[in-house]
Amino acid sequence: MFPNSDLITSNDSFFGGVKEEFQDYRKSGFFIKEAQESIFVYQIVGQTRTFTGIIACADLEEYLKGKIKKHENTLAYKEQSQLQLLMRRKAIIKPILLTYHPVTAINKFIEEFLKRKKPVQSFHFESENFTHKFFEISDGDQLEKLQKLFAKKVPEMYIADGHHRCSTNALFYQRMKKKKEGEDYRDLLCAFFPSNELEIHDFNRIVEGLKNVSLTKFMAGLSQVFEIEYLETARKPNEKHELTIYLNKEWYSLKWKGEILKKYKNHKVILDANLLDEHILKPIFGIEDIRTDTRIKYVEGVKPIQDIIDKTDKDEGRIAFIIYPVKMEELLLVADQNKVMPPKSTWFEPRMKNGLVSQDFKQL
Repeated sequence: MFPNSDLITSNDSFFGGVKEEFQDYRKSGFFIKEAQESIFVYQIVGQTRTFTGIIACADLEEYLKGKIKKHENTLAYKEQSQLQLLMRRKAIIKPILLTYHPVTAINKFIEEFLKRKKPVQSFHFESENFTHKFFEISDGDQLEKLQKLFAKKVPEMYIADGHHRCSTNALFYQRMKKKKEGEDYRDLLCAFFPSNELEIHDFNRIVEGLKNVSLTKFMAGLSQVFEIEYLETARKPNEKHELTIYLNKEWYSLKWKGEILKKYKNHKVILDANLLDEHILKPIFGIEDIRTDTRIKYVEGVKPIQDIIDKTDKDEGRIAFIIYPVKMEELLLVADQNKVMPPKSTWFEPRMKNGLVSQDFKQL
C-alpha cells in the first residue's frame, strides 16, 4: 500500500504521525492498495547523495534458514511490543533494511530501468530536505529477470536495520504456518540496498557513571587501558581504536594501549564498543548488561556534537563516549561468523519513513 498523496497537505506532519495513527489513517482512506503486486526501485535523494535500492518481499524461510543474517541479538520484551503493534496495525508499515554485496548485473539493471521510467510516487520532506521516490517494475519479463539475478547472484543478505521487526514477523509466521492462512504471513516487506549504497555512522553513549564512582577512580581506570590526551576543542575520533570523551565540560582523546589490543590479536574483528564494555563500563561502573542498564543513553552520530554536549551537561555525573564508526566490512564479517555486536553499534543512512510503503495482512 501507498499513501494517498491527494489527501496529504504536509508530508512531514502526516508521516510524523503514522507510527501511532496508522490504523485510523487507513480506515479514513489515506492509504491505497496497489492493483497488482510489483517490485519497486526506491530512491532517497538528498542534497549531496542519492541512495538507490529495491522494495520487495523476502521469504521468511530464508531468515529462518540463516540466509538473511543478523548482527544483533533481539530482546523478548521488544518482540512482544512489536507483535502488539503488528496485530493492531494489521500491516508492516516500514520495510526491513537489508544489505548485500554489490552485484554489477543488478546495478546495471536498475540503472537502465531508471532511464526509461518516471516515479509513480514521490514524497519530499522539508525538515530533512530528502525526497523519497518509487519506480514500479510491473512488466513480467523484467520482474523475472530481476528475481533471477537476485537468486543467482545474492546467496545471502544481512539485516542492517530492523532486527526486532524481522524476528517478530518470523515468530508470528512460525506460529501461524500450520494454520490454513499461515502462508499469508510468509512474505516480509524489505528494502534491499547494496552495501555501497549505505552509510554507517557512529552510535555514541552517554553514561551516568560518576554518581557512584569518583572522578579520581574513573581517571585511574582509564589510564590503565588508554593513552590519554587533553583536547582543546570538541571533536570525534579520527581513527579506529580512538575514542573521545566529554566530562566536566572538557574533552579528551583516548587511544587503547598496545597491550590491550594485543589480547585480541587473534580476533578477526575488534570493535571499540566491545572493548569499552569490557574494560570500562563493566569493571569501573559495574554495568553488567548494557542491553538493560538504564544508566546508558545512546545518541546517533548524525546529530551535531553540540547535541551530545547538551545531553551530557544535563547531569554533572554524566560522561559521553564518542566511538569511531564501524566499517561495513566489519559488520558483514561479524554476521558471517554468526556473532553479534553490542546493541546500538551502528546508525545507518539513509533512514526510511513509517508509512511510505506498507504491507497489508488481509487475514489479521
